[in-house]
Parts: sequence; C-alpha cells; structure tokens
Amino acid sequence: MTLVMTPSALATTPSPAAAARAPVADVHGQAIDAVSVADVLRNGFVYPPHSIFEGVDMQSLSANLAGRDPHGPDAWRFRWRDSGKKRDRHAVASPDWVAAYHRHLCEAIESSCAEIAAPFSLQSGGKDSTTLAIALADARPDTTCITYLGGTEENEVASARTVATTLGLRHEALTCDPGRAYDRYLELAPRMPSLTADFALLSYCDLAYEIASLRGDGMVDGLGSDTYFGIPVNSQYKILKWLARGVRLPRKTTELPWVGDNFELCFALGTLQMNAVERVFPGSRFTDAEVDELCGRTIAHQSRARLQPFLDEIGTATSPEEFRVMSLSIAAAAGGFAKGLYTAEAMPMKIAYPFCDPHFCDWIYRDVPVELLMDPVTGLSKVLVRQHIATRFSSLPYVQHKGSFRFDVRGLAAARYDQVHAFAEDARHALPGAVNWLDRNRTRLDNKYHASKFYLLAVLLPWLTGRLQGQDRIA
Repeated sequence: MTLVMTPSALATTPSPAAAARAPVADVHGQAIDAVSVADVLRNGFVYPPHSIFEGVDMQSLSANLAGRDPHGPDAWRFRWRDSGKKRDRHAVASPDWVAAYHRHLCEAIESSCAEIAAPFSLQSGGKDSTTLAIALADARPDTTCITYLGGTEENEVASARTVATTLGLRHEALTCDPGRAYDRYLELAPRMPSLTADFALLSYCDLAYEIASLRGDGMVDGLGSDTYFGIPVNSQYKILKWLARGVRLPRKTTELPWVGDNFELCFALGTLQMNAVERVFPGSRFTDAEVDELCGRTIAHQSRARLQPFLDEIGTATSPEEFRVMSLSIAAAAGGFAKGLYTAEAMPMKIAYPFCDPHFCDWIYRDVPVELLMDPVTGLSKVLVRQHIATRFSSLPYVQHKGSFRFDVRGLAAARYDQVHAFAEDARHALPGAVNWLDRNRTRLDNKYHASKFYLLAVLLPWLTGRLQGQDRIA
C-alpha cells in the first residue's frame, strides 16, 4: 500500500498543503518497521520510499521517474541537475531580472497561500525568509512574521523584526521553552500520520500552537529553494566530507572520560563513522554500534543499505556543490518538509511552501542563468535573491550569517530527562537498549553531541509507545 503524503513531491505539487491532506493509507494495526526505526536513530528520518510502517511506502514523486520500481536500484533521479541549468556568462542581476523574480515569487505566494486566511510566515531573518517577506508585503500584506529563538547560539530576532517592521508586516517572537515545546509535541504526536525526528520538529510544534493562539490558520515556510539555487561548499564541509570514512568504532568511544564532554572531538569521531552522504544530513546522530545496542539486534547495516539506491545518481555529480545539494535533498524530502507537513496535519493547520510552487521552481531552473543562482567565480550563493533583498535593505546580519529555527536540545535533556526515561522503560520491548543508554549518558547531556541523541529518543520513544499500545508492532 502507498501513503499518499509526499514531502519530496512538493517540488512538483501546486498545493503542498493539499498533498499533505490527501487520503492516506489506513495504517491502524500496521507493524512498525524496525529498519525504519534504525533510520530515525541514525539519520533523524526514514529513507524514502519507506515509511515508519512496514510495507507502507512514502512516494517521492519529484525524485522518482514515472514507471520505475521505487525500490529498484535506478529508482531515484535528481530533478534539478546542474547540467540542465541555463548559462550566460554575461548575465548580471539587473533591475529587470530582480523585478521578474519578485513578480514570480508574488505569484507563487498567491497560489500556495490561497487557502490561508491568516498567514504566519516563519521569519528567521536569513536570505530565504527575508526575500519571502519582501514579496509577502506585496502579495499578502496581512501576513504576520514570527521568529523562534531556539537557544543561546543565535539570536536573529532583531534582524527578523527589522525586516518585518520595515516592510509594514506585523512581527511576533517566541522564545524556546523546551518543556513547553515537548508537551506540545506529545499532544500532536498521536495525530501525526508518520514520523520524522528532524531537529526543528519540536520548534514547529511549539510555533504551531503559538500561531493558533494568535488566531493564525496557516504557516508559510521558506524551505525549498536550496534544491535548485544550489548550496555553496565551504572549507568546513570539505574537511567533514574527507573525515567521513564509514569506520565502525566501539560503542563507548565517545563516552570515554577524556572524550565525552568535548563536543568537537565527539562530533569528529561521529563523523568518522559516517559516510560522505550521511554526513551532509544535519545534526549529531547515533552511530551504527549504538543503534545495534539500542535495538537489541544487528540492524544498522540494513539502514545503511537503504542509501544504496541513491548512490549511483549522487556519484554522477559534476561538482562538490551538486554532490552536496543532491545528498541534502534526501533529508529535505523525508525530514525537512515532513516536520511541517506532519505538524500541520496534526493541528490541523494549513501550510504553504511558496518556493516549491512548480511554476516558480521551473522559472528559476529553466530561465534564470546559473550565474544569477550561484556566482561561479566567487561561490556567492543566491545572487538574484541578494539583489532582491538589496532593493529594500542595505545590510542584514543574517544575510551574511545564516539564522535558523534551532531547538535547545540541552535544555530539553535538562527539563525532560525523567519523562523520556519513563518512555524508554515503556518501550523496552521495542528499544531494549534505550534505558541503558540514558542511564549511562545522563551526566553527558550538557554536551550537545549527546543531547542531540537524547532529542532523537525524546521524539521517537513516545511516538512508538503510543502506536504500540494498540495492535501495532515492530517487525
């Protein structure tokens, strides 16, 4: 059977919110797929086309070629290849190009937000949300911008508020309270149609409740444009790719007394145990040895094998930038979009992705010269977007330094350790090693490396226990 909710189909679906609410397979009583559980622990999401349920596929329409077996070795093809982009070495981001970009983005907003009466735009103060806000001010001036302050590592509220107020849009801010956000997730989890453990999932749950309390009925999300604009490669990415060797180290390597409290060293050792594609996926996750321990069986290798159908296509990348965006598109489809789709479905609430509007995507990909997407000489990203922002703002801190809706994983561990431990006790038959891992690492959860793994358990365990109280089972 097929679950007709397709995050990666957003690139080709005019109404992502409608796609999210399409009829879904009846999964009551359906077994939980053990390898998919391992996927979540290893990467934070389930590899497409699989879902968390055994025998239920999550179709990836924008990635798969029509008529191909979704489980076949040649099932996946990346749509936005560099080879298909237009090139014009004389192209410049002229006022005409900027005006055309603005017009197409406004049309994408009008189309994707047509069913939202009171839209709230997730405003980080970064490039994507700023260019989106400029267009929203014309296309949907009734929009409220809302910013999430996720932790001490960043504070984009001032930049985001400047954007909104300068454009005449209302602005709200929400500071992360990990306990409150987790309580809201626990309310929504039973109504979520499937599972992702994206590291911003709890941020989205927190925001959805806040938006509803402010009488909003829909979120406007600026995800999606990296897929066809491209993502630059910096020196840190190159080092991490080189370091990702797929080496299997003993389970307790990052728990040693002189290692366990050092985030940088733990992160490096974790990277050493990943492959280059999986290192592109965000966040610190459980190693293969830890996954086997958590699951009480040798299973991590089956999760790793699910990457295989993607490798032939990724291996044809013609540049490090294309390799990176192709790899990241897997996580975006199964995790990045899923966090918003599943949250909106559970509220219920509408959600719009203007950058995924098919007409806008096709115009950028087919008509805009690649030199206006990413400067081939300097590597500067989103040249046309930057020029669009420059029509209204001379300087914004988070145009240079990316903001995001991060979540305070260390705060979550401090606030909800006992609760998650209780979930682990209830889920011993599903994840027999979770209690031991929590007991062993309780004193290390102020290290973001270990706290990120705690977050994965905090999301996964209550979802599993809730489903397994009925007839669902782990196969």
